[in-house]
Amino acid sequence: MSDKVLMKGNEAIAEAAIIAGCRHYFGYPITPQTEVAAYMAKRMPKIGGTFLQAESEIAAINMVYGVASTGKRVMTSSSSPGISLKGEGISYLAGADLPALIVNVQRGGPGLGGIQPSQSDYFQATKGGAHGDFHMIVLAPASVQEMAELTVKGFDLADKYRMTTMLLADGTMGQMMEPVSLDFDIAETVEKPWATTGTKMEREHNIVNSLFLQPEALERTNFERFERYKVVEENEVLYEEYMMDDAEICIAAFGIAARVSKNAINEARKQGIKVGLIRPITLWPFPSAQFAKAAERVSSIISVELSMGQMIEDVKLAVEGKVPVTLCNRAGGMIPSPEQVLEAIKAANNGGDK
Repeated sequence: MSDKVLMKGNEAIAEAAIIAGCRHYFGYPITPQTEVAAYMAKRMPKIGGTFLQAESEIAAINMVYGVASTGKRVMTSSSSPGISLKGEGISYLAGADLPALIVNVQRGGPGLGGIQPSQSDYFQATKGGAHGDFHMIVLAPASVQEMAELTVKGFDLADKYRMTTMLLADGTMGQMMEPVSLDFDIAETVEKPWATTGTKMEREHNIVNSLFLQPEALERTNFERFERYKVVEENEVLYEEYMMDDAEICIAAFGIAARVSKNAINEARKQGIKVGLIRPITLWPFPSAQFAKAAERVSSIISVELSMGQMIEDVKLAVEGKVPVTLCNRAGGMIPSPEQVLEAIKAANNGGDK
């Protein structure tokens, strides 16, 4: 399947999940991700899979928990307020070390907010996602092609590290249409000796659980889990650099904000301003080392976001005060324009050399 097909971002997620071996989808409709569920409703019955529109987001995430405990590839999708409802179940998934893929096609908030695109769930996704000490792997696509590719990657990483992975897209990514290649390399099947598949009286019973009544046992489990997280941080950081070789100003942006920023960078270059982009693809683990390296030679960093400023905190932590970090943003469902980003670049350029 090397030929490209024109697909909406949400549909690309769904088809990529099927190609990755997902045969179980549980969800609940909410704009702007409803096409994921609609696509799965059509496709799953034709391939022997299970589509179920649950009675609520809470029910859907607990269905995911049940299938994940058997070792099968399973996913759910929602948008911002729906992900909040899934929070308790996400924490259960993390507490039981279960691999699953959760898709969040973000809309404006807080509360019901609006149905326009946003990136304001960054904190929620990267700082845990619910109660307790845990992380999810968080992948941020910036094209419809990446919506598909990172869906497959998300399943592979979830299985590899026995973790929950979140695909964190904004509403623009979900609704836009672009040509997509669906020719993917799928990772080799990971053995799952922990799965609850029935013993046939040939092995000890597996118990999937997140309850530890002995505090010593819970502490030990948490420390062991974070040792695994260290391995993820060491091996799975993904990012893109654009025109950073000679850059004197660095843009930090992901998703649609990165695409807008590239247009602004191209125009700034025409005007003689040396600016480049670091685009985190994994929001957790965050490419801190790449920003720290950039801070050794650029005069400033501009974080471009569809929020009131969330990723900027991780950028600041990464550079440890070596260079100023400023925010260029829109919120509430608005998207920064290339002109707005260009003005921020010009302001940084007029701020003096490092």
